[in-house]
Amino acid sequence: MSHSTWVSKTGLLAQDAKMKAIANNLANVNTDSFKRDDVIFADLFYQTQRLPGSPVDQNNISPNGIQFGGGVRVVGTQKKFTIGTQKESPNEMHVAITGQGFFQVEMTDGNMAYTRAGNLSKNADGVLTTTEGFPLNPRIELPEGLERLIISENGAVNAMVGGEADPVELGQLTLVNFVNPAGLLPIGNNLYRETTASGEAQEGEPGEGALGKLMQNALEGSNVQVVEEMVEMLAVQQAWEIIAKSITAGNEMDKYVTHNI
Repeated sequence: MSHSTWVSKTGLLAQDAKMKAIANNLANVNTDSFKRDDVIFADLFYQTQRLPGSPVDQNNISPNGIQFGGGVRVVGTQKKFTIGTQKESPNEMHVAITGQGFFQVEMTDGNMAYTRAGNLSKNADGVLTTTEGFPLNPRIELPEGLERLIISENGAVNAMVGGEADPVELGQLTLVNFVNPAGLLPIGNNLYRETTASGEAQEGEPGEGALGKLMQNALEGSNVQVVEEMVEMLAVQQAWEIIAKSITAGNEMDKYVTHNI
């Protein structure tokens, strides 16, 4: 395989990775609290035939070198945690985070996961959970005879219960934040795991420090912008076509050299 063909191959693989991310972003344009993915590239090693500053004779040095790049590679994908559009909801168990922060979710293995999706539900035991049935941490138990759920912007949870004149205190919702949210590990279902890259979870009440406040009867939409993704998709498609043509051109040049020189 010639050097130019190898370089073009790395370009095709890189553009394919970018297209996968765009396709996933567009597929989740209506997924509540979804955060778009971006792909990060870096150039590969260089073949150096002459270093910049090499002597050309006893009195002069070369101002330029001769170096040929080895192509491109994907060095990472990154979640963009910009805030999505707030959407009103008639469901009083729907809560949006209006700023930074994540809800804590207790998984079946006892470990914690984190989510910004506030489309909450109630399980058979009356515990407030995610739509997948994972309870929030701290746990909030909803009483029988619940007539109205009240979640304040600072996370205090109260309820109007049949037969009671005053609201009943149920508990306190907390949020966590990370030094580097982009370092969280997405595991599906709008959930993330803590990693050494994200740093440890820092817990606090909504509205405290850099943590956002809560908004009841609302949901955070996806932060995917369809127009921006379409523009990027067209750019990737054009790059793919040009790189594919460079492979054809390189092969034709190799054939010419082989048969005529």
